[in-house]
Amino acid sequence: MISVGIFGRRATACLLAAGLLAAPTLCRADGVMLVQAGAFWMGRNDGAPEEAPLHRVYVRDFWIDRERVTNAEFAEFLNATGLRPPGTETRYDVNGSAARIHRSGERWIADPGFERRPVIDVSWFGARDYCAWKGRRLPTEAEWEKAARGNDRRPVGASPYGVQDILGDLREWTSTALRPYPYRADDGREPYAGATGRVVVRGASHDDPGESPGVTRRHSYDRRGASAGHDHIGFRCATSEDLGEMAPGGGSR
Repeated sequence: MISVGIFGRRATACLLAAGLLAAPTLCRADGVMLVQAGAFWMGRNDGAPEEAPLHRVYVRDFWIDRERVTNAEFAEFLNATGLRPPGTETRYDVNGSAARIHRSGERWIADPGFERRPVIDVSWFGARDYCAWKGRRLPTEAEWEKAARGNDRRPVGASPYGVQDILGDLREWTSTALRPYPYRADDGREPYAGATGRVVVRGASHDDPGESPGVTRRHSYDRRGASAGHDHIGFRCATSEDLGEMAPGGGSR
């Protein structure tokens, strides 16, 4: 008997469709994909020192956005909560050369033609706050790598869970403070608090060489970098919570 834990009937449907975890199944709801619990191979031995060693990591069930957060979605967040509430860090670099969200009267509006493009120039604090506003969180770097890589050690290629553009032309913010491998979620690296240390960014960007194995590559930023927007970093949200009944075929965000 396989326990479905906190995911109830939605996870049961996914597990049955998968042949009881025989292979990843593309289970989705409202643009969010299920990554089923289990161990996977994280890191690599033939890359940069910070990517070693190759080791097994167990990750619990979680859901992750199929696509990155868009300009239109982040503009909605800015209209609801503000660019920089008192006592907080700036969430968006509106003066960035690649920024595609600007003020129009009293509202933040995505530039025409860029509404559904992934938002960039969002600080780590802005990404964290957006996910919290949606009732979610940033993914850990282990969750991000499992979503990209699955359990077959793939260094490149499409996500086995149907997560889109995870190795596109943008890196992505995570919730993880930089520490050496092997990865352990309980050793103080989760979550990054934003005050000291460095925060991990995962994935490949247009600044990386074409042969870069982006699923294992680790970049990081200190607090100053985390407080800034970057034109090569986007983000997506994750959650460990039950998302409710699964609609056939999933939905759109």
